[in-house]
Amino acid sequence: MLFFTQCFGAVLDLIHLRFQHYKAKRVFSAAGQLVCVVNPTHSLKYAPTHCAAVQASTEQGILPPCHHHEVVHDPQLVPCTCPLFSCPWEGHLEVVVSHLRQTHRINILQGAEIVFLATDMHLPAPTDWIIMHSCLGHQFLLVLRKQEKYEGHPQFFATMMLIGTPTQANNFTYRLELNRNQRRLKWEATPRSILECVDSVISDGDCLVLNTSLAQLFSDNGSLAIGIAITTSKVHSSEAEM
Repeated sequence: MLFFTQCFGAVLDLIHLRFQHYKAKRVFSAAGQLVCVVNPTHSLKYAPTHCAAVQASTEQGILPPCHHHEVVHDPQLVPCTCPLFSCPWEGHLEVVVSHLRQTHRINILQGAEIVFLATDMHLPAPTDWIIMHSCLGHQFLLVLRKQEKYEGHPQFFATMMLIGTPTQANNFTYRLELNRNQRRLKWEATPRSILECVDSVISDGDCLVLNTSLAQLFSDNGSLAIGIAITTSKVHSSEAEM
């Protein structure tokens, strides 16, 4: 009976996932966009991350304590950029993608335009939906977070981070689009570098921000579809032509 129950539950989950994927493909197939169904993950929040702790200490004028047994930090190493966990991993920028895929099992989708379908939007905050997007020879990290910026008033924050340097990030423009029931909402901006903290980007509000009622207008049975498109910056393109 236990074996049958576990198998039956797995089959139901698979059917639900296929149904969500079918609905998204039906809506966006006309545009020829790839669809990625993303399940929510409760953030192990909010234990301060490496970058958050350093930032707080710097703002207060307090340097992190130095212990004799500590190894001197290599400035070329970056901390884990996954906003879900307080991960102690550090490594070079070029191996961040491998770490995110192998350790945190974050999916990666390729294509100029994709659809990010976040399921179970009703779950309590804090909750994150995360994928990697491979496009134009670079990898981007899309983070959708449900968080209470004010107690009792959850909001949704969506941002795109380039897994690269700030100089490289300035070469791109990303667009997030919600489109449902004859309503359309777009957010267009330059992606931030993954070397910056996702938490600080959300705190600054430099991202797509939705309150609960607005998110419900664009959701379908608890799922929110966000169209994603990444292009090279017009300024960068014009400079290259000159």
